[in-house]
Amino acid sequence: MNTTVPERLRSLDVCSGAGGLALGLEQSGFDPVMLLDNRDVACETLRLNRPQWHVLQTDLMAFDPSEHPRTYDVDLLSAGLPRVKATASVQRKDNENEVRLLQATMWLLHGVRPRAVLIENVPHLAKRPDYQPLRDHIAEELDHLEYSHRWFVLDAADFGVPQVRLQGIMVAFRGDVMDAFTVPGPTVTEPRTVGEALGVSMAARGWPDAERWARQANEPARTLVGGSWTRGGADLGPRGTKQAWARMGVDGGTVADQVPDASFLWDPDRGRKGMVALTTDQAAALQGFPESWSFAGRKTARYRQIGHASPPPVARALGLAIAAALRA
Repeated sequence: MNTTVPERLRSLDVCSGAGGLALGLEQSGFDPVMLLDNRDVACETLRLNRPQWHVLQTDLMAFDPSEHPRTYDVDLLSAGLPRVKATASVQRKDNENEVRLLQATMWLLHGVRPRAVLIENVPHLAKRPDYQPLRDHIAEELDHLEYSHRWFVLDAADFGVPQVRLQGIMVAFRGDVMDAFTVPGPTVTEPRTVGEALGVSMAARGWPDAERWARQANEPARTLVGGSWTRGGADLGPRGTKQAWARMGVDGGTVADQVPDASFLWDPDRGRKGMVALTTDQAAALQGFPESWSFAGRKTARYRQIGHASPPPVARALGLAIAAALRA
């Protein structure tokens, strides 16, 4: 039996956010030589959980790899980029910054020259015809640099995350490595439900209806939406999402400070006052973060980071598939 431990691989992670992508990749054998994000609270979260990681607070479009030679020739460049709008043409005025960050990631390849590239974004970016001009631009850059690439869509629910969350994925390899890459398949046979994921935490303060609530919360969560960093408070998503949460007896219009105690009367027929609200820790569990992962900032800032994050279990599966191809 071969007991050799595979050598760990090196990565550069950009637009790192709360670290969901980097955490899953770490679990699959990648150690980041550097992580970049422009938000101070996200950088604080990364340093809080991994003091040994080299975290740089900077705008991706201002990053010059020549000033950071440690990033040269890494095995993987990973990017959980801000969501390119999924509701209209990629040429929308309010979409410019997201598109610029995607293009900046492509330009970064010229200086870093990673062996592989992983980009995670909205599912429409991978499939929808509206986005074909952007995919064509990316393909042109990759072809010029002699990378082969592939677009596909994954659902986080297929990887043990108790949430229906479709993710648009692009994987690219320098040279002919793509022939050895296999898109990761589901790691679970049945999706986890909200009740299975949160039943124990709901009972933590003696709420007697926790078990009854968990039985009603018998489906995966809808996609958590981080929302805007510049306006509004924390909630679980748009109107349709809130209605889906209401069917589970959850108030999707807010985020709680604590789980309910023994005095809470759960009666969804009373409207929002009779519904339970999720905490940021519970939202993190629905994203597949381990309990040990902490989030910096006040409640709304914590929820924003969680809602925008890439689920670590999906990142782990992708990392394992990319590492296998690189080692083939």
